[in-house]
Amino acid sequence: MAYKPTMDDIKKLRTMTGAGLGDVKKSLVEAEGDFDKAKDLLRERGLAIAAKRSDRETSNGCLLVKKVDGFAAMVAVKCETDFVANGQDFIAMVQEILDQAVENRCKTLDEVKTLKLANGDDAVTAVQQRSVSRARRWRSMATTSSRVTTSMSMTT
Repeated sequence: MAYKPTMDDIKKLRTMTGAGLGDVKKSLVEAEGDFDKAKDLLRERGLAIAAKRSDRETSNGCLLVKKVDGFAAMVAVKCETDFVANGQDFIAMVQEILDQAVENRCKTLDEVKTLKLANGDDAVTAVQQRSVSRARRWRSMATTSSRVTTSMSMTT
């Protein structure tokens, strides 16, 4: 008999990932109730969606600067709309990347991209996942979707 996810399971995975209802249900069915496998399926699908949107213009974003003990860094992450750029979760993500960059005294963008954040993901994966979860939420609300780029910039 095929696995049929409960509303509680769907709600739990949606809360964890920010993905749309249909995508969550489909992933849970494919993963036969395994939340980790379902999250991986959602991530793979989301990265494919982000790749399709990679040619869109990103003229908004968040730029943060920090100086500690004579070391300063600047991190910028771009996005398509001011709605995303002004969002608290987007700003918090950029702040976390900046904090890690300063703490680890990163001197290149490649070093920043490989930083491990609090959730265990590297900075690039965190940005890509933010892109996917936002786009899905907006699509489900029938508004214009936006994409966060993986093109971070960093200056020391």
